[in-house]
Order: sequence, then structure tokens, then C-alpha cells
Amino acid sequence: MATKFTDDVINIIAGIPRGRVMSYGAIAALAGSPRAARHVVRILHSSTAKHDLPWHRVVNSKGEIAFKNAKAFAEQKSLLEAEGVEISAKGEIAEGFIITPE
Repeated sequence: MATKFTDDVINIIAGIPRGRVMSYGAIAALAGSPRAARHVVRILHSSTAKHDLPWHRVVNSKGEIAFKNAKAFAEQKSLLEAEGVEISAKGEIAEGFIITPE
């Protein structure tokens, strides 16, 4: 049975609009637990297929693609660029594309 935090995280990720990204920490903060970024990682990993989540719109706290694996990095970069997100060769997302909690 999912917790309210888990449900909130899933809903937040599902609601990230095309062409924008959010960090794991920002998602955790919006879901009410600002120190639970690692839990957001686990929820995303275990729930993406079941809930058809836009996993590629979630990045690390530095506003970068977090994958070290070249294939996964390239896939996320490609998906984001297809949505119009500006990304450096190192995987750094241009500032105007990052959603931060108020």
C-alpha cells in the first residue's frame, strides 16, 4: 500500500510538463519531505513503468543528468532535447528549464 508521500511524488512527477525538469530534492520538498530525495529516486525507479512516469524529466540537485552510464545518459539527453530542453554536452540543464519549488 502506497503512502501519501509516495502518491504525492508520483503525482508531482506525472505533472512535470514537457520541456521542463525537476530535481529529486525539489520533488521531495513539494511532497512534504525535503530531505527525502533518495526516497524519490526509489519511487521513480519502482513506479515508472506502472504509472508511465516521465522519468527523463527528473535530474539531480545540480540540474544535471545523473546517469553515469553512457547509454542511459544519451537516452535521457535525447528525450529532453526532443522536448526542447537545452542541455550541455556534460548534461547540464539550462536554467530556464528547471522547475524549483517556491
